[in-house]
Amino acid sequence: MTDPQAPYGGISFAALAKEFGTPLFVYDTEVVAASYRRLRTGLQPSVDIFYSLKANPNISVCAFLRSLGAGAEVSSETELVTALRAGFAPEDIVFLGPGKRDAELEACVRAGVRAVVCESLGELRRLDEIAARGGRTAPLPVLLRINPAFPTAGSGLAMGGKPRQFGIDTEALLRARDLLAGLRSVRVTGVHAYLGTRYLQTEPIIRNTVGILTEAARIARALDVPLDTVDFGGGIGVAYFDSEKAPDIGAIVEGVNAAVDTFAQDHPRCRFIMEAGRCLTAASGTYVVRVLDVKESMGEWFAIADGGTHHHMAAVGLGSFVRRNFPIQVLDRAGRPDLPNAGQYTVTGPLCTPHDVLGKRVALPAVRPGDLLGVGLSGAYGPTASPGHFLGHGYPAEVLVHSGQAHLVRRRDTAEDLLSPQRLVEL
Repeated sequence: MTDPQAPYGGISFAALAKEFGTPLFVYDTEVVAASYRRLRTGLQPSVDIFYSLKANPNISVCAFLRSLGAGAEVSSETELVTALRAGFAPEDIVFLGPGKRDAELEACVRAGVRAVVCESLGELRRLDEIAARGGRTAPLPVLLRINPAFPTAGSGLAMGGKPRQFGIDTEALLRARDLLAGLRSVRVTGVHAYLGTRYLQTEPIIRNTVGILTEAARIARALDVPLDTVDFGGGIGVAYFDSEKAPDIGAIVEGVNAAVDTFAQDHPRCRFIMEAGRCLTAASGTYVVRVLDVKESMGEWFAIADGGTHHHMAAVGLGSFVRRNFPIQVLDRAGRPDLPNAGQYTVTGPLCTPHDVLGKRVALPAVRPGDLLGVGLSGAYGPTASPGHFLGHGYPAEVLVHSGQAHLVRRRDTAEDLLSPQRLVEL
């Protein structure tokens, strides 16, 4: 029987840990739906939200977002297969990435995706040749990813206005009229740009959107190409740390709508794509670990858990100059103010490396072996961005809670899973 006071659809973390073991990731569809609708509500109907599978490619998470109305943005053949099996229609899938193999381009041709995002003029030529061999009766739609000259700021990872492996420099593209005119089996239908990630402020997102739309219009005029679609990226961030403030989704939607409305005056038939990844799934997830040991070393207390950074590399703080903790709490003793606060614990995992630290000097109640700890905001860039095979621990279980029911959506790896691809040779 469910507990109405418990998190995750009335199911306690203790019950989830008992049924599925630890470590595990737990995702709540109610939170995913709320995050999606917060962004979708108020956006112009001409703006489509495409979910970036890189954030969390679990097929059930993807299928749920598809049921809400999201499209899919994929960057590998496996992600393409995942999206198709999750129920996304090919016309609701775009494929991007700076280094696409021929096999991936061939898969896009076979599937008939909405668009392949070409990141170089050489890739555009190669795709034209592959599409010609694929026997399509109609040209394959292509978006040209541009690397605009204007600088970007306000992001944890700015990706515009500097040399990058992503996209085609705008000025180089403007010199490619003859190449575009000679295409036979692909058709340029628009422009794509992605200028940064983890934006927490409204102004940089709106400034980037306006800048991309302006560049798209300039390219369309200069090269005489249609603008059926403009993908202006997204990059909406999540406030992981105490010093951060969550982005104002309402203000972002208002600013995007204003930019789109102005652009649509000259391009009334254009549709737009806004990419979203972590902002849709991060808040839905908790990484649940069990404390195996508690020890003191030279005045510092350690809570050593059965899961660590091999499952949740984002918690290490890669890419940050200063290490900051994701939110961590004791899960199975919530609401017990009588327990003394023992101060600070460094929460570590089972790996034989000093870098296996989930949280540094985290303020927690008195922690005991057997306690469950939860790393919050863990629904994005968890297993998918972590070295799960390190030391042979393998990837953890993943559980999706929907309408008060817990569903195992990925079983944890076994030793046989990790060893089965290997071959023992007699030397």
